[in-house]
Amino acid sequence: MIYHTPALLKETIEGLKIRPDGVYVDVTFGGGGHSRAIIERLSAKGCLIALDQDADALKNAPDDKRLIKQQGNFRFLKHYLRHYGFRKVDGILADLGVSSHHFDEAGRGFSFRNADAPLDMRMNALAQLTAKDVVNSYKEDRLREIFAQYGELPDAARLARQIVVARQDAQIEQSGQLIESIGNCIPRGAENKYLAKVFQALRIETNRELENLKSLLVQCVELLHQGGRLVIIAYHSLEDRLTKNFFKNGMFEGVAEKDIYGNVDLPFRAVNNKVIVPTEEEIASNSRSRSAKLRIGERIS
Repeated sequence: MIYHTPALLKETIEGLKIRPDGVYVDVTFGGGGHSRAIIERLSAKGCLIALDQDADALKNAPDDKRLIKQQGNFRFLKHYLRHYGFRKVDGILADLGVSSHHFDEAGRGFSFRNADAPLDMRMNALAQLTAKDVVNSYKEDRLREIFAQYGELPDAARLARQIVVARQDAQIEQSGQLIESIGNCIPRGAENKYLAKVFQALRIETNRELENLKSLLVQCVELLHQGGRLVIIAYHSLEDRLTKNFFKNGMFEGVAEKDIYGNVDLPFRAVNNKVIVPTEEEIASNSRSRSAKLRIGERIS
């Protein structure tokens, strides 16, 4: 079984600008497709640190002396690198979002297509917070914020109210129960698109995805050698916007301040000013790559 087909593989490897004896990090190992391509380009002196918060993913890791495996969240990347004796590396890759394996395994609760699936959505099965906790314990105003910000749903207030009313009768524990509770909000003819946004919002909150991405981007300023590359593959506008702004302005919101000479001291140079997306051929062979957006930053100072 294919655990996960890597998106934008050729573009990712080219973007990393791999040196055979360099040290690289794949902070989202997943099915290992990107990692295997990196290892193929390393000499005996090269090294790849493969990180994933899902223990199942690392079971796919090849037995290779150049590979170091570590289960954990990439928000702690600096800590893991220090543990293995690395202060700086030559390249870092993050393929964000959810793997095909997560979507296809009903018990993980990432897909709305299985009504009996539990509302779990944890990328790390040992994490405490689940989507069920979010749905059943969050206050209405916080639910509204989550659906508005992370799902970009215009009817977030109505959606939150429907959930709060439904859970008064019984806990909402399965995907089908959640879908039934918000049935009046789901637009006819656009059911899948709407539910995808609802589940995306819950998943982002459950896994603290945007907070983790911000933490990673900030750490990479310190962890990359000058000239080192950071490659980010995002699957929705929220992640892509954070990455784009950080590469362009060195911050997540606003515009970088200029000195008295009009210069801006930025940590990264955007290698591709225009976002890289899959070709029609790749989308035809791997439909889940269709929303992938790739950005490359080079450490310049």
